[in-house]
Amino acid sequence: MATVLIIGASRGIGLEFVRQYAAGGDRIIATARDASGLARLRELGATALKVDVADPASVSGLAWQLDGEAIDVAVYVAGVWSGEGATTPPTQPEFDRVMHTNVLGAMQAIPQVAPLVAASRAGGRFAFITSGMGQIGTVASSYGWTYRVSKAALNMAVAAAQPDYPDVIMVALCPGWVRTDMGGRGAPLAVEDSVAAMRRTLAALTPAQRGAFLHHDGTPYPSW
Repeated sequence: MATVLIIGASRGIGLEFVRQYAAGGDRIIATARDASGLARLRELGATALKVDVADPASVSGLAWQLDGEAIDVAVYVAGVWSGEGATTPPTQPEFDRVMHTNVLGAMQAIPQVAPLVAASRAGGRFAFITSGMGQIGTVASSYGWTYRVSKAALNMAVAAAQPDYPDVIMVALCPGWVRTDMGGRGAPLAVEDSVAAMRRTLAALTPAQRGAFLHHDGTPYPSW
C-alpha cells in the first residue's frame, strides 16, 4: 500500500486521482480549500487537509500538517484558468490569482513535500499537473496567455528544483484536454481516462525522466 498525496483535490482531476488511488487500496492524503471539498475527500476515505494554495500563509503550514509522513507519490494538481489573449493586458489581481495558484503554490510546496517524497522506500515520484499550452516551442496563439505563462513557469520550476532532490523523480505532466469544469464539455478526453493514463505514467517513471515534461501517456514533449 502506497501513501499518496494529492494537492488540490476537491474536484476534477484532483478528485479523480483520489478516487482511483483509493480504489486501488492506497492510503490517500489530499488537500482542499473549503469545507465542501474536504467533505468530498473524507467520503472517499482520504485524510483531508485544509490548504489554500493561493494563500502563502496556508501553504506554509503544509509540512506541519503532514508531520513527517513518507510520501510515495505526490501530485500537485491545483490550477486555475485565465482566457484573455495578448490584445488585453492582464490586471494585477488576475495575474496574481493565476500565478499564485499555478506557480507560487507549487514552488512553496516543493521544499516542504519533496523531502517527504525522498523518504519513500519505493522510490518517490512528485508530479505537477501542467499543460501543453505552456510549451514555448509550438505557440500558435496568445489565447490564455496568462495561463500559458504560468504553466511555462511551472515547467521551469520543476526542472530547476529537480537537481536539489536527486532521490525524487519530479515531472511536469500534461493531462491532455480533459472534460472538467476547466476543460469544458467539448474536451475529447474523459477525466477517468486521463487520470488512469497519468497513474500508469507515474508508476513507470525511471530516473532518466527526472525533471521531464511529459504527456499524460508518458510521451515526452519534444521541446519546452
